[in-house]
Amino acid sequence: MTRPIAYITNSLVRHSAERDPEAITNAVANPWTAMVVLAGDLPILRKGEPGTCLLTAEILGRLPAHQEQVFLGTLNDRPVVATLVAPEAAELFQDDPVFTAVDLRSIAVRGLVPEEELGMLAMAKSLLDWHRRHRFCANCGAPTQPAQAGFRRDCAACGAQHFPRTDPVVIMLVTRGDKCLMGRQPRFPEKMYSCLAGFLEQGETIEDAVRRETFEEAGIRVGSVRYLASQPWPFPSNVMIGCIGEALTDDIAFDGEELEDARWFTKDDIRRMLDGTHEDFLAPAPIAIANHLIREWVKE
Repeated sequence: MTRPIAYITNSLVRHSAERDPEAITNAVANPWTAMVVLAGDLPILRKGEPGTCLLTAEILGRLPAHQEQVFLGTLNDRPVVATLVAPEAAELFQDDPVFTAVDLRSIAVRGLVPEEELGMLAMAKSLLDWHRRHRFCANCGAPTQPAQAGFRRDCAACGAQHFPRTDPVVIMLVTRGDKCLMGRQPRFPEKMYSCLAGFLEQGETIEDAVRRETFEEAGIRVGSVRYLASQPWPFPSNVMIGCIGEALTDDIAFDGEELEDARWFTKDDIRRMLDGTHEDFLAPAPIAIANHLIREWVKE
């Protein structure tokens, strides 16, 4: 990869073996601790060129009571804690000259924080979103409580332990000679086409998921598959597994439900889509791994 993919850089030392009930308490009591704060889905940033998501503990005094906290780890020996507050707290920063609340996708697109902070934000958002969605035990329905410094929830009623989940998604650029297959969903920006993608199912290999999803969505049979790169995708908590697949057939037959169009593109098409000079089509956004899959392919 010649350019960084959004959200993949995370310099935190996670201290996975050292998470204990006192980790958050000790970190919050440490005046040097950095706070990563989300008001619902919106990270709160200190403005700058670029800004930062690493805030001092004083920020919590401006906010309503927190809902969840997670000890993310340390950054250059500095403890980092992620804190979730109510979505309404974002309104407190609408006209603030120092702070702002911005959605994570816009932060990446606009480069509002250093590249190395995007991975921390992705980690924080995924974990805090998991806590928000899993307050009750899936085994018995009783309320659960955070444990292991926020990396587990425990049920006192039945003893079940629940761990944060990450859902794997295969995303593939399917090629045949000097052309590649891309599709368009109705929710995409006008003229934009991207790689096909789908969730990895139980008992399925990455390679078979690429073949199945490509056939289901576009009617194309795929042979060999190779892995290229991966990307955390915190919307809400996926890992995108980027692959290149070799098509065995040419005729496209999309179902019209997941895709509103699918077609073959030449390398010349892709180059012009990437540099913005194609009159009819646009490439996926640079923050997405799909952009990097097609960018690597045209270099081959």
